[in-house]
Amino acid sequence: MPNKVNLLEKLGQFQDYWHPRIVGDLNGQQVKLAKLKGEFIWHAHEQEDELFYVVEGSLDLEFRDRTVQLQAGEFIIVPKGVEHRPVAREEVSIMLFEPASTRNTGNVTSDLTRSDLERL
Repeated sequence: MPNKVNLLEKLGQFQDYWHPRIVGDLNGQQVKLAKLKGEFIWHAHEQEDELFYVVEGSLDLEFRDRTVQLQAGEFIIVPKGVEHRPVAREEVSIMLFEPASTRNTGNVTSDLTRSDLERL
């Protein structure tokens, strides 16, 4: 039987940054929650589109030719192959919707790369 998910309740279960948690699965896609603060690394996802939805706060999504600022209640879809870098000037809570195969750092491996994601 399906269960509802309260995003704010799930976001209250962790405090660390740049470490997505899985909160749902849908047709080979995963719904993930994360808290961000500071600058991430430049990266691209060669095979996957990625949706960033801001739950709380403000997020700058930098592309090589422009920056898109997202506020709570807004989302953007980053097409596969497009290099990008999330930047959170203050703490921001986001929901990601992406294929289950998507690695958070895409084509780059760094100390921010997460492989085994926790399920909430």
